[in-house]
Amino acid sequence: MGGAQSEREEKVSLELTEETLQSMEVGMTFRDYNGRISSMDFHRTSSYLVTASDDESIRLYDVGSATCLKTINSKKYGVDLVCFTSHPTTVIYSSKNGWDESLRLLSLNDNKYLRYFKGHHDRVVSLSLCARKECFISGSLDQTVLLWDQRAEKCQGLLRVQGKPTTAYDEQGVVFAIAYGGYIRMFDSRKYEKGPFDIFSVGEDVSDTNVVKFSNDGRLMLLTTSDGHIHVLDSFRGTLLSTYNVKPISSNSMLEASFSPEGMFVISGSGDGSVYAWSVRSGKEVASWMSSEMEPPVIKWAPGSLMFATGSSELSFWIPDLSKLGAYVDRK
Repeated sequence: MGGAQSEREEKVSLELTEETLQSMEVGMTFRDYNGRISSMDFHRTSSYLVTASDDESIRLYDVGSATCLKTINSKKYGVDLVCFTSHPTTVIYSSKNGWDESLRLLSLNDNKYLRYFKGHHDRVVSLSLCARKECFISGSLDQTVLLWDQRAEKCQGLLRVQGKPTTAYDEQGVVFAIAYGGYIRMFDSRKYEKGPFDIFSVGEDVSDTNVVKFSNDGRLMLLTTSDGHIHVLDSFRGTLLSTYNVKPISSNSMLEASFSPEGMFVISGSGDGSVYAWSVRSGKEVASWMSSEMEPPVIKWAPGSLMFATGSSELSFWIPDLSKLGAYVDRK
């Protein structure tokens, strides 16, 4: 009996269902920020999380032990967007000082700059690293998307766009997407200079794009826009599957959304600071959490885990509350 029971407990704790999602609540919060968190990233294979904040700090956390391992200040350049490289203590980040738009490769171990990537002439608004190769792409208000190799200071390719671009690689690094002006353009990362191999429409929504992301299995993609829309598309056919609506955001905010690891759910911030979750299959809202904040949090699902994080004026880790789950409650 004991064995079967513990097996069942294991199963309940590992499956992400609507009920599990509805039970999720803040398990841990770090409140020692002196500004809003502008960006964060989970490392793909370690238990690390990195955040960037308006207080000009970059912070490294070990999610497993819920500890802040390191705080590095970037007073000279400021910091806006941050991404891990394949190495768990090396990041690439964009600045926020308005006069130097270089991207920087930073070792968090010894606080050393390993490389500067010079090429953009206005604020970088999108940054995506390729999971398989040492490549990354950046989109800027200078209406260019630049393609980089981490080992070289000069960009390897340039694509011009008409508007504020949002970029993302798929999980395999085979394709990347550039979204702006109501369309998502799909590129083969080996033959991008030939132009997009497909262009997907998100309907009438031509408001500024914020984030574009692929699901882990590459079959779905989402695009958020400043009008408060989260569009979910079939990434092969370009079919618009669902559009979720939240409160629009202010011009200096970013609306972020994230797929759960299996791509069954989408979680998102909102212009009123709330967090929402939807079922991709039904297109229906399955959970919401109100907030006293008035701006959308940055939000990321932890890879392969029953946890997501939100960043606003504080950093919160969200986990299921097992006492709310029927399979547990019934047994007690």
